Amino acid sequence: MEEKYITLNRKSWNDRIEAHAASRFYDLEGFRKGRSSLNSLELNLLGDIRGKSILHLQCHFGQDSISLSRLGADVTGVDFSDQAIQFAQQLAADCGTSAAFVCADVYDLPNHLTEKFDIVFTSYGTIGWLPDLKKWAGVIDHFLKPKGQFLLVEFHPFVWMFDSRFEKIAFDYFNTAPIVELESGTYADRQAPIENQTISWNHPISDVLSSLIGAGLTINALQEFDYSPYDCFENTVEFMPNQFRVKSFEKLVPMVYAVVVSKNI
Repeated sequence: MEEKYITLNRKSWNDRIEAHAASRFYDLEGFRKGRSSLNSLELNLLGDIRGKSILHLQCHFGQDSISLSRLGADVTGVDFSDQAIQFAQQLAADCGTSAAFVCADVYDLPNHLTEKFDIVFTSYGTIGWLPDLKKWAGVIDHFLKPKGQFLLVEFHPFVWMFDSRFEKIAFDYFNTAPIVELESGTYADRQAPIENQTISWNHPISDVLSSLIGAGLTINALQEFDYSPYDCFENTVEFMPNQFRVKSFEKLVPMVYAVVVSKNI
């Protein structure tokens, strides 16, 4: 299963690059001119990152990594999509930043990188592609310096219980089995002429926290939010600039959560 899910999901993400690069969602033209891809939610939690080293896990084609670098951090972005990493390296050069990129699966990253970091960061649609959170938490612990910090900002597992149109519950809240789907288009361009099978997992917040605690890390904060900063779901409404909710749910449900973790030794 491990080889199969990595192969299928890597192809899926490789196939998205062209559509994502051309999409209004990622607004590469504006980004190249200096627009930050980071949201106030994660910026407020990160604080002042000038001079700090940051490991950005599952960075896609590097916009957030480059945005962190523009704020004065020494950033290394990681993704298992070789085409995403190639694009990220060129984008970093185009933007004149020093962000570096490594092509590797998260679990295999200790075999590709020897540095330790002040901050490990991952956000929005990342951990659902990983089957084993205990192993994931071990990688985070491995790369954190003593007194280092890990920040996760992620879509709430409640959201992933529903079918794509948010009309019915279609998936278990708990991580009982892989979710195998055939996906047409992509969240950044639903009309994109691509189709791929993907394999993902829904991780309850209890599993996320337990895995980090089990790795010897300390949970400093857990926050939940009733909106998404991205218009990446169907049947949503923008109730404030860059804040989106599922229309039928209004503000009644969580859509995003954040966890701040520290390594005390």
